[in-house]
Amino acid sequence: MYNLLKGKRGIITGALDQNSIAWKVAEKAHEEGASFVLTNAPIAMRMGEINALAEKTGSQIIPADATSVDELTNLFTQSQEILGGKVDFVLHSIGMSVNIRKKIPYTESNYDYFMKGIDVSALSFHKMLAVAKKLDAINEGGSVVALTYMAAQRTYPFYTDMADIKAMLESIARSFGYHYGLEKKVRINTVSQSPTKTSAGTGIKGFGDFFDYADAIAPLGNADAESCADYCITLFSDLTRMVTMQNLFHDGGYSSTGVSDIVMKKMGLEE
Repeated sequence: MYNLLKGKRGIITGALDQNSIAWKVAEKAHEEGASFVLTNAPIAMRMGEINALAEKTGSQIIPADATSVDELTNLFTQSQEILGGKVDFVLHSIGMSVNIRKKIPYTESNYDYFMKGIDVSALSFHKMLAVAKKLDAINEGGSVVALTYMAAQRTYPFYTDMADIKAMLESIARSFGYHYGLEKKVRINTVSQSPTKTSAGTGIKGFGDFFDYADAIAPLGNADAESCADYCITLFSDLTRMVTMQNLFHDGGYSSTGVSDIVMKKMGLEE
């Protein structure tokens, strides 16, 4: 390890089980010398294995509903008390679509479900940043990273309303990144990750086929959760102190590739 986060304090949201990107980020942050608190919604904590992660990384857990300003206020207040000062990094790894869970087509979206998805997966990011800024809870030069997906820019029919929600998430990162950067030099970026075999990802209809397709398109293949964690660690570190308001693709080159030889061969289009 490189001690990239030695002496840094943070908050990591969304670790559910060992397949979670947030879980891998916590492991890597621990290896790189950081101390942090873990947080997730109470219902997710009952479903997951976060206690094992807390024990492994010597971390404390603060349950918090990311849609609640009061609970987020408690999260940032308690985190500073536990860690002994302001935080240096925050990972937003929160996403949920009831429409996807219930297999409702995009053109027939239930709008109550749609609004729930927006609140949980995008507005929670704004609320988190607003609370942190109000409390002055992030050190100058700190870094905030949210996980996103390329459906915010291009159409993936199976991603339904989450595509619109991720577009909002990325816009919040740019807009809030300007204000927080101007006032406190806090960096805010999103990482657009390859399709990844997490509990949330594999719940999407047709995920397996698309995972294989993306893997065949990307020159380097799909980036896995562990390599995404490595990338997040660099964004938390001082090595990227001038990077902000960016949507950063971490996808093995998929987003820049029109078609690959492998896919053409599978379709019988190449001699």
